[in-house]
Amino acid sequence: MNSSKRQFQKSPTLHCCLAILAAFVLALGLAKPAHAQALGWEGETGVFVTPLAFTASVDEGPKLHPVVAYHYFNAGPVIGDFHELSIEVGVGKRFEFGFTHEFHVFGSDPSLSPLWQNGFEIFNGKFILVPENYEKQKWVPAVSVGFIARTNVRNVGNWVAESASNPSMVGGKSDGDIYIVASKVVPTKPIPIVLSGGVRGTDAELWGMGGNAPAWEARAFGAVAFVFKGPSRSVIILGSEAAQQPHHPYGFPTLSIPTTLTYYVRIVPKPKYHVNFDVGVAQIAGVVMPTVDLKARHQMGAQVSYGF
Repeated sequence: MNSSKRQFQKSPTLHCCLAILAAFVLALGLAKPAHAQALGWEGETGVFVTPLAFTASVDEGPKLHPVVAYHYFNAGPVIGDFHELSIEVGVGKRFEFGFTHEFHVFGSDPSLSPLWQNGFEIFNGKFILVPENYEKQKWVPAVSVGFIARTNVRNVGNWVAESASNPSMVGGKSDGDIYIVASKVVPTKPIPIVLSGGVRGTDAELWGMGGNAPAWEARAFGAVAFVFKGPSRSVIILGSEAAQQPHHPYGFPTLSIPTTLTYYVRIVPKPKYHVNFDVGVAQIAGVVMPTVDLKARHQMGAQVSYGF
């Protein structure tokens, strides 16, 4: 059993291919007529890792609009792999809330990998302050405020501090984000453009995957995407994101964490379907100090979202 587990952990390429294939089969198998929605990494309606101002609600249909998602991210041989299951519920046209559980598969580096422990819980909520095209003004973006709360985070500096104080029972820490974001679909022809940007106050490093930050900081984020018509009335979205991170994790003042960059493609099989399938590459962290290489600069992830 242990030998099989080590072999599985040392094959991230095969692991990622299987996850992408499973997600693609799931996306095609669950497709049903409805409005397409997509959940980001932490469960909120978003791009790949950053939130959008839109919510998991629809213009027509039930007052409660649930969306479920599976996320996979190969963070490399040091950090390991992450799997997430999310459920998000849109209430009316302006509010959403949800829950995500993160599962972690340990990396294979004997000196650094133990800094990343078991997964944690994520709660989120979002409210639209200004709907897109408010009062029929086509230039007005959607503007929303939201929060993300994480509990039982035991990674990096959190693990070091907690294991030093109570080695027999290592607990986790909590951290969170409070953000404001504006998003706009620019109906340029023949290729519409999606623009999004905002700022978050956070005391988390790399959305909790890097543990906590030493203190709350204001960090900016943004995204741009181009919407193409695909075969058989499908929609293909190509985009990129940037998300600033706190400068260093809690307990590691000499480590330097760069801005996270992602490049992704989102596929909607048909406009009437409520399934989205994403594949992306994220630049997380490589050499964070002269003697420490986290080997997570060009990592692949995949996710699928399905709205009921």
